[in-house]
Amino acid sequence: MAGSFIFGLLLGSGNLGNIRQIGPIQIKPAILNQDSGKPQNIDFKLFWDAWNMLENKYVGSLDYQKMLYGAVKGMTDSLEDPYTIYLNPEESKQFQEEIDGSFSGVGMEIGIKNGELVVISALPGTPADKAGLRSKDKIIKINGEETQIMTIDQATEKIKGPKDTEVTLTIQRGKDAPKDYKLKRDTINVNSVKTEYEKVGNSKIAIIKITRFEQTTPDSFNKAVEDILMNQPKGIILDLRGNPGGYFTGAVDIASEFLDGGIVVIEESKNGNRKSFKTSKKGRLTKNPLIVLIDEGSASASEIVAGAIKDRNRGKILGQKSFGKGLVQQVFDLDKGFLKITISKWLTPSGKSINKAGIEPDIKKELTEADYNNGKDPQLDEALKILGE
Repeated sequence: MAGSFIFGLLLGSGNLGNIRQIGPIQIKPAILNQDSGKPQNIDFKLFWDAWNMLENKYVGSLDYQKMLYGAVKGMTDSLEDPYTIYLNPEESKQFQEEIDGSFSGVGMEIGIKNGELVVISALPGTPADKAGLRSKDKIIKINGEETQIMTIDQATEKIKGPKDTEVTLTIQRGKDAPKDYKLKRDTINVNSVKTEYEKVGNSKIAIIKITRFEQTTPDSFNKAVEDILMNQPKGIILDLRGNPGGYFTGAVDIASEFLDGGIVVIEESKNGNRKSFKTSKKGRLTKNPLIVLIDEGSASASEIVAGAIKDRNRGKILGQKSFGKGLVQQVFDLDKGFLKITISKWLTPSGKSINKAGIEPDIKKELTEADYNNGKDPQLDEALKILGE
C-alpha cells in the first residue's frame, strides 16, 4: 500500500481514522546509514555511539531491524501525541485489515482523554459490546498491567490478538470500583449502516444507524437513501451514537445528502492555512425534518457530520456532547511500515474547532446507566416524539 492517507480517530482494537486518500507519496526512512538521510542541523553522534556501544557490549543477541523500529517508535513517542505513531510492517498489515473493514480483535474504539485510556465506543455485536463495555469506561489495566503510562499504540498491541484468544481488561466506570472483564477476541465484521422505520401515531419515521465510516459505508448509505425516498417518511433520525469515525470522504458524502451545497468541514493546517471541503453531490434528503443523535462515543468523522448539520441549521442535534476528536493524521507508507503524523485539525463550517471541544447538542438528553441496563433509550424516544408531532 504505497501512498498517504489522512486520519482523525482510532478504531477497533487498533487504530483507524478519518481517512482521505490524497495521492501516492513515497518517502524514505529518515536514517538509512551513518552518512546519508540525516537532517543537516542535527548531530547523530549520540545515536550511533549508543548503537555501537550496544553492538560491542550487550551480552545478548541483537536484532538490528527491531532496534531500528524501536528507534523510530521512540522518536514518535517523544512528541507526546497519542495519534502520531510508527507502525512496523506487522502492525501495518493488521492496520490495513482494519481499514478494509475486517480484523481480529474485540471491536472496541479506544482513546486518551484527560490523560487516561478510555473506551470511545464498542461496536454493536462485538466481544466488547457483548461484555457490556461502554463509552467513557476507563481502562485501568490490560492483562493486569497498569495503563497509566501506555500510549494508544502500546495499549492497542496488548488488546488485539488472534481470534479465540482472551484479554482481560480492568475497567472503572464512573466512581464504581474497578472490575475485570475477560473478552474473547473474534473476527470483527460490522455492517456499518442499518435502516428501520418507527411508527409514531400516524407518522412514519426513518432511523438510520451508522456504526462507523468504512470504505463501503457510502454505498450502503446510498441504498438507505433510495429506500427512504421510496417510503417517504415524515422525518429522519441519523443515529451516530458510539460511531468512532472512519473514512473522511464517507463523512463528506453522507453529510452532502442532507445539505443543499456549501461547506461541510474545514481543515486547518499547522501554519494556519484553511481548506474548505464542500458537498460532494446534490443532496436528496435536504427537505426532510432531521435529528442527529450523538453521545460521548461519537468521534471524528461522526463529529464532522454532526458539526455540519448543526452549523448549517439543517437539523437538530440531540443527546450528549461528542468525544472531541478533531485532529487530522496523515499516514505515510515507508519502506518498512507506516508513519502516522498529526498534521492539521478539523473545524466546523463556522470555523469552530472540534478537537477537545466536541459537538454540543441542541437538545441535551442523557442515557443513564439504569436506562442502559433496562433496555430503555430516552434519546431515541425524544427524537421520535419531536419528529412525530
